[in-house]
Amino acid sequence: MPKRLLHIALLCVLAIPMLGAGAPSSRFDAIGHKLMCVCGCGQVLLECNHVGCPDSDREITELRTEIATGLPDTGVFNWFVAKYGPTVLAAPLRGGFDLVAWIVPFAALLLGIGIVVFLIRIWRRRAPRSGPPAPPSSVDDALRDRIRQETTY
Repeated sequence: MPKRLLHIALLCVLAIPMLGAGAPSSRFDAIGHKLMCVCGCGQVLLECNHVGCPDSDREITELRTEIATGLPDTGVFNWFVAKYGPTVLAAPLRGGFDLVAWIVPFAALLLGIGIVVFLIRIWRRRAPRSGPPAPPSSVDDALRDRIRQETTY
């Protein structure tokens, strides 16, 4: 029993330094999944499975180099945007003019809903109020009789 407790304690002591072992690769993964491959395949950089892709290996190497320089995430994104243009971003950054790309779709949706509600209210006001049905006139009855006679065999 004491030997088993010693093994568990040793395992816990050895596991504690390993807790931070995944941090650099997780930052690499997080940034790499927010960038697009520039070969034209339309896939996320780290997921590009384009056979013989001429760009993904170079981009991944550049990503590792930029992360190694100690730039913050936004600095890495700005470096890639400066080199490849804004299409390298999987989603626009939140800030500056890119904020418009986040706001406009929701604003357009709300504006469209508002216009539809406004038009429905106008159309309801214009619709004639339905009252009791008008009594059938003798002209209507005569016309119905004539239609019946002409359509029967």
